[in-house]
Amino acid sequence: MGEHPSPGPAVAACAEVERIEELEPEAEERLPAAPEDHWKVLFEKFDPGSTGYISTGKFRSLLESHSSKLDPHKKEVLLALADSHADGQICYQDFVNLMSNKRSNSFRQAILQGNRRLSSKALLEEKGLSLSQRLIRHVAYETLPREIDRKWYYDSYTCCPPPWFMITVTLLEVAFFLYNGVSLDQFVLQVTHPRYLKNSLVYHPQLRAQAWRYLTYIFMHAGIEHLGLNVVLQLLVGVPLEMVHGATRIGLVYVAGVVAGSLAVSVADMTAPVVGSSGGVYALVSAHLANIVMNWSGMKCQFKLLRMAVALICMSMEFGRAVWLRFHPSAYPPCPHPSFVAHLGGVAVGITLGVVVLRNFEQRLQDQSLWWIFVAMYTIFVLFAVFWNIFAYTLLDLKLPPPP
Repeated sequence: MGEHPSPGPAVAACAEVERIEELEPEAEERLPAAPEDHWKVLFEKFDPGSTGYISTGKFRSLLESHSSKLDPHKKEVLLALADSHADGQICYQDFVNLMSNKRSNSFRQAILQGNRRLSSKALLEEKGLSLSQRLIRHVAYETLPREIDRKWYYDSYTCCPPPWFMITVTLLEVAFFLYNGVSLDQFVLQVTHPRYLKNSLVYHPQLRAQAWRYLTYIFMHAGIEHLGLNVVLQLLVGVPLEMVHGATRIGLVYVAGVVAGSLAVSVADMTAPVVGSSGGVYALVSAHLANIVMNWSGMKCQFKLLRMAVALICMSMEFGRAVWLRFHPSAYPPCPHPSFVAHLGGVAVGITLGVVVLRNFEQRLQDQSLWWIFVAMYTIFVLFAVFWNIFAYTLLDLKLPPPP
């Protein structure tokens, strides 16, 4: 879908749009043929001279005439964007993006510059909402620091798809734990059972060449106390984050934390096995907490200080349990109990990759320079850890525990 050619006077009218696109380049978001034709007909109705532009006044008239088809918050956001165009013109692509409920570069730049007028009351003050609407509003205030983002998310969220990633991972972890509990006839401190490490999902330093173990160890937990804290954290934090940012982004942070956790153990605690999903959980929680701290004044969630304190206490308890278990005499010497270093690997991913992912709501990560810097850092670490696993164990002449 291309823009109509613009005459000489319109070049000046689109100078602001071009300046914004230079500040934040992004590929045009195109629509399917049918919606495009629909919006094209409407645009040409308000642009009989085929200049490729319409005035913000005409755009306001169009919004008013279609107000019954727009959510009140979304209409307010679109009007705020129309007000931000100092040249009084909206070009064709902006028109299509806006009327299709897509946030264009111009929209994002208007938010960054603060050129908006939100006249209605805050989303938090609205009354008479249903239970599902209150839940969506709560999630918006828990995860997003700007009111304009909260309103956009509140009107856009359809629960399709649902937060399937975190729920699926959690159910699998619980299922594997119950299966192991029945087969080992032990639910508390399962890791002390002599057959525990024989499971093909556990990361074991002697079996580090089996690459799947760097990921599948998340389905094995040291005991019900270990599983319980991880499940609570990843459901209370991970599900709301996935509702806002989607399964792809949250899955990326979670899996990156899991892999970083096992690789960190293979480098820093070379003789220890690894179990549990703490690497992924700590990546999500630390990214969320860091995002709250960085946007403290904008976060309007209730009892945010108390919530942060509770999350930090739960993380500290789980980490303290892991440290104690690591140095507790092993039930099957000479192999030590599982390492706690995976937690630190998850935190490192959360405050780097995770912060960038959560900060850029509905924006393309590939256009963020900081994103590529952290991706490069993560890639370098992974490559270093791979070569370390190939050569360091032999060069250091390290004595590893026998395979289970």
